[in-house]
Amino acid sequence: MPKRTSHEEAACPVARPLDVLGDGWTLLIVRDAFDGLRRFGQFQKNLGLAKNILSARLANLVANGVFELAPAADGSPYQEYVLTEKGRALFPVVTALRQWGERYFFTDDEPRARLVDRASGSPVARVEVRSADGRVLGPDDTEVLLP
Repeated sequence: MPKRTSHEEAACPVARPLDVLGDGWTLLIVRDAFDGLRRFGQFQKNLGLAKNILSARLANLVANGVFELAPAADGSPYQEYVLTEKGRALFPVVTALRQWGERYFFTDDEPRARLVDRASGSPVARVEVRSADGRVLGPDDTEVLLP
């Protein structure tokens, strides 16, 4: 299998994170961490992912500062994968992907997992891109400035 091209030196802030997150399993691991999973066995059971692939993805996430290893909260000899600040900052990204998926990949009456506000039980508002003055922006309202 050919080796993937690294985007490490790319000037594009969309390309660089793809070296860490550009694999579907990786985003599902991060999603599961937001849902409270912390142990290798929990991720493996929930995803049904081969152990060698899961191990490689978790090692990559730790190496890139998305997760850190911590002693198990229950005092057992296991280690747990804990989202770092950098990892927790992916929450809006995962939420936007979830909302996009709900909108374009499910029918209105089709059952699906839903993200709700824990305090109220209400659905989470749609993720929006806003200008510094609060206006909602779309692709036609923005431009990319190259260095």
